[in-house]
Amino acid sequence: MTKLAFNEFKEVSSKQWKQKIQVDLKGADYNDTLIWNTNEGIDVRPFYHLDEMEQAFPTPETQASQWTINQTIFVADVEKSNAKAKEVLERGAETITFIIPSSGINLSTLMQGLLNTHTVFHFTLQFCSDAFVKDLKKLLGNTPFFVHIDIIGNLAKTGNWYRNLNSDFEAYKSIVALTNGISINVGLYQNAGANHIQELAYAIAHATEYLNHLEGHKTITPTFHVAIGSNYFFEIAKLRALRLLWASLAAEYGVAESCYIVATPTKRNKTLYDYNTNMLRTTTECMAAVLGGANTVGNLAYDAIYHKDNEFGERIARNQLLVLKHESYFNKVNNPADGAYYIEQLTEQLADKALELFKDIEQQGGLLQQLKEGTIQRKIKENATKELEAFKSGELVLLGTNKHPNPEDKMKDELELYPFVKTNPVKTLIPPIVEKRLAEALEQQRIKSE
Repeated sequence: MTKLAFNEFKEVSSKQWKQKIQVDLKGADYNDTLIWNTNEGIDVRPFYHLDEMEQAFPTPETQASQWTINQTIFVADVEKSNAKAKEVLERGAETITFIIPSSGINLSTLMQGLLNTHTVFHFTLQFCSDAFVKDLKKLLGNTPFFVHIDIIGNLAKTGNWYRNLNSDFEAYKSIVALTNGISINVGLYQNAGANHIQELAYAIAHATEYLNHLEGHKTITPTFHVAIGSNYFFEIAKLRALRLLWASLAAEYGVAESCYIVATPTKRNKTLYDYNTNMLRTTTECMAAVLGGANTVGNLAYDAIYHKDNEFGERIARNQLLVLKHESYFNKVNNPADGAYYIEQLTEQLADKALELFKDIEQQGGLLQQLKEGTIQRKIKENATKELEAFKSGELVLLGTNKHPNPEDKMKDELELYPFVKTNPVKTLIPPIVEKRLAEALEQQRIKSE
């Protein structure tokens, strides 16, 4: 067949579609009935059309078919962590993230039998030490690796520097010189309740602080650690917009316009009761991460908020990604969201609104200044409060929690981890950004009544 079947049909303009819809509405107002507005101030229309696109939208430079499955391992015991890394690699993991709590671990033991492989290793440091990174680089040799340390993210999360501003940035400059990379913990903002535009603007403002302090490093490649929520199409557009925003910022600073995105499902919408629904949430969130162009996707176990790391929960989480990759063929097409006018316009709107907010942050002194003043914390809290009110009213639904809850569910005796926000009366330089799940208050009430 040399002629596409669709050529037999006449083109229909967006105006003609609207006229047809208006007839079907039988007098109801089109805008009031079919257009809904998000917290970000974006009007979501019932359909999108090519003739409404102002310009051909650039495709983010991603290779969706090359995304990798990540497994995170907290290094408490180096020998057990080494054995676990070998096991999960055999079971389908393609990259490993080691969370390193202190500089005193034995790197040789941790990496025994793992060197000179095709596996890419990520090291997330919970401390700031250029000496440790030097030892790590010397040990790994040609083994590909990333070092993730975010001193600004640590300030935002804990309210304090590791040591102080000058010492942290001196060590960080040495680390960047060794690794040519910076890390930005965007997930902190999302898990605390920021909306999509805030996430993107804060991510770029966060990166800008590093670029300003690391002037002269022209080979920097950033890694954005992003939390993926349940608003499927918005999350796809968010990742695409993030790449476009970084490319625009990088061009101004004369650094590489490519970036690396590590995506993980958010904790904000995860629930203690009816916990199996968490698997449904994480599946769609991982799908959005892949379609949005994340380089590496790590899943969140369905029981991660109340159980310690366990083989069953981690295996299920890993298998979700394996099914997406090898049975649902999410590794076969690059940029599969191209040509979806809804996603293209969401990408453009999110990028434009985030850029506007970013410019406002810069005019007010930058991210660090606004963190010091408490402005960022206040703005996130305001949006988190809006989400919480929507959750309480039932407008924002978490199945099994605020809709169709099972009153027979009992969780009090299942808690291996404390699943709620902990208060830590420590003196801080700035108010910390606090991550909090939507369902916490409701779940605390249910536990008390068991």
